[in-house]
Amino acid sequence: MRALTWQGRRDVRVETVPDPVIRDGGDVIVRITTTGLCGSDLHLYEVLGPFLDAGDILGHEPMGVVEETGPDVTALRPGDRVVVPFNISCGTCPMCVGGLHSQCETTQVHAYGTGAALFGYTKLYGQVPGGQAQYLRVPFGDTLPIKVPDGPPDERFVYLSDVLPTAWQAVAYADVPPGGSVAVLGLGPIGDMTCRIAAHRGADTVIGVDLVPERLDRARRRGVHALDLRQGGDELAEAVRDLTGGRGPDAVVDAVGMEAHGSRVAAAAHSVTGALPAFLAAPAMRHAGVDRLSALRMAIDLVRRGGTVSVSGVYGGAADPLPLLTMFDKQLTLRMGQANVRRWSDDILPLLTDGDPLGVEDFATHRLPLEQAPDAYEMFQKKRDGAVKVLFTP
Repeated sequence: MRALTWQGRRDVRVETVPDPVIRDGGDVIVRITTTGLCGSDLHLYEVLGPFLDAGDILGHEPMGVVEETGPDVTALRPGDRVVVPFNISCGTCPMCVGGLHSQCETTQVHAYGTGAALFGYTKLYGQVPGGQAQYLRVPFGDTLPIKVPDGPPDERFVYLSDVLPTAWQAVAYADVPPGGSVAVLGLGPIGDMTCRIAAHRGADTVIGVDLVPERLDRARRRGVHALDLRQGGDELAEAVRDLTGGRGPDAVVDAVGMEAHGSRVAAAAHSVTGALPAFLAAPAMRHAGVDRLSALRMAIDLVRRGGTVSVSGVYGGAADPLPLLTMFDKQLTLRMGQANVRRWSDDILPLLTDGDPLGVEDFATHRLPLEQAPDAYEMFQKKRDGAVKVLFTP
């Protein structure tokens, strides 16, 4: 089959690799019909190379059609249409039963002390082959895949793999009161969808912050108060407070993470760390704390006293300083974590089968053959051609 493979920093290639096979009685093989390019994939493209090997298959936002099932699978059969969540959760352990599928005790990666394994996402999360490929082996066939109806286009459902549950959890964790206010930092795919879900769930004032003109315009068309980050910190903070009665929003969602446009020193640290040999870069990534914290610090500054900061952007370092005095003084609540996809999928699915209130069918800005994935990664990283969300057709 053809699949997108990691070969080195800023070097991904579509290659011919062996087809996946059933390895356990609960496995299913899915023929991928649509698969997404995620902002988190850029961390692999740029920074997290020390935890990848040449040839690793990337991608964690796939959907498709079941081609083959293991002998123990009873919930699916060949021909069924499914979306595959990005985190690999068994659905039956205490963590999964409690709605914390991203902490699944069956697939936790104990070698690195991390949570549930992820498709296509480094040794830190199991080094499981990903979904930017023609076929994908999916374990836990009875509990993990999300069965969706035939008929509507893939664009209606593919975001159940990551974008929709991640944004849904960001809003749920933000705990915006009815008629309240929320500011979303970063208007990439997750931030854009977070704004849509916040409005759908009853937020009266939704503020989005970014510096890419196309992303700002796109959010404004959905009724978001879109503010340009380039207008400066003090001026931006004043604009946010003017929109929220002078006290700041009830919640702020950091949908940026370590791709933030922070200081040049932090950017240099990312670049240097990504270029180090693996045996030096891996401990540096885990312990030296090279994340760019500008977005998280902005969230803490903007949120009102007693408010909530919800973090959906991915951070990778382990020694970043936080303004704990400010956080304590403002009595902030801070919630974060990988999305628990299966916790939210049943809540979201009705919105995709009864109309399209979140605008998912025209959410993608680019739909490309998988063979063009290397160029798409570069385009997405450099924010060219109005790229907000890219979908591949294997």
